[in-house]
Amino acid sequence: MTTGIVKDDRYLAHNLGAGHIEGPERLEVIHAVIERGLPPSCALIEPRPASREELEYIHAPEYVGLISRLAGRRYVELDQDTSMTAGSYEAARLAAGGTIRAADMIMDGEVRNAVALVRPPGHHAERGQALGFCIFNNIAVAAEHLIRRRGLRRILIADWDLHHGNGTQNAFYFRKDVLFFSTHRFPFYPGSGYWNEAGAEAGEGFTVNVPLTAGKGNEDYRFIYRTVLGPIAAAYRPEFILVSAGFDIFAGDPLGGMEVTSEGFGVLAAELLAMAGDYAHGRILFVLEGGYSPEGLAEGVLQVLAQLSGKAQLPDVAADASPQTRTEIAPVIDVHRKYWPL
Repeated sequence: MTTGIVKDDRYLAHNLGAGHIEGPERLEVIHAVIERGLPPSCALIEPRPASREELEYIHAPEYVGLISRLAGRRYVELDQDTSMTAGSYEAARLAAGGTIRAADMIMDGEVRNAVALVRPPGHHAERGQALGFCIFNNIAVAAEHLIRRRGLRRILIADWDLHHGNGTQNAFYFRKDVLFFSTHRFPFYPGSGYWNEAGAEAGEGFTVNVPLTAGKGNEDYRFIYRTVLGPIAAAYRPEFILVSAGFDIFAGDPLGGMEVTSEGFGVLAAELLAMAGDYAHGRILFVLEGGYSPEGLAEGVLQVLAQLSGKAQLPDVAADASPQTRTEIAPVIDVHRKYWPL
């Protein structure tokens, strides 16, 4: 079986102008390295547009209608960070639909696992509001599709983006069929994701936030994913793992502050791939979120693909957090010890 890659030049049509940090260049650098040497065990997946019904799994009908009416406009500002241009609506529908298609192909056994190289990104998009470069919440729409159309009952969304995935958290905050786990810089945009945001009502304990100060590197992240998420995943036993893969934790990212190297993304992929193998029949899908360093994007995606396609050794990085990191995650463990075997 192969590793699928959602790749399409139509995502480049979402173009907010020269110099905008969330520009087509983000995908162009990834496309260039893939085209120079696509591993034999990888196959391209052509995306399809998400239907209005699928978008309304997560988003308010009036919001979806508004975005559709803005299709083709030269420039429309949706929020101080988020705008649309003529090609944005088609790209946004393809981002959500491409994520769904990759998830379906994994479920159907057409590919073993996959990476969705989509834009605009999605994890900040709320039910009725575009935020943080995001128009539709691609990963949340795919999770809801897996529940409604594929009958799954336990999905893990792991979000390693530099920024907290507020939109994803809010979509599932009162539910237990999606467990949301996030590591993110804090305090930082968008201001949410404190450790005591743990879900409510039926979803109490199923939102796990790990807010971190700047400077965390490969060993810190491996420690957190192994010692915090690992036991939680073992108890939850997800049937599918979705990953909000933000490459802005790369050392030197212009919006960053973390110290993860390209090898670090292989570390994270390996940890999550092992969980998928143990509990989810290997079903795992990585969905592109942030990342604004060309080197971080290109090398990070290659590291993830190497792990997924079985073409790389397990990274030799210790799961050994700094004293500062151990101090920062202590309140997370205290909150969630009553829900999970931590």
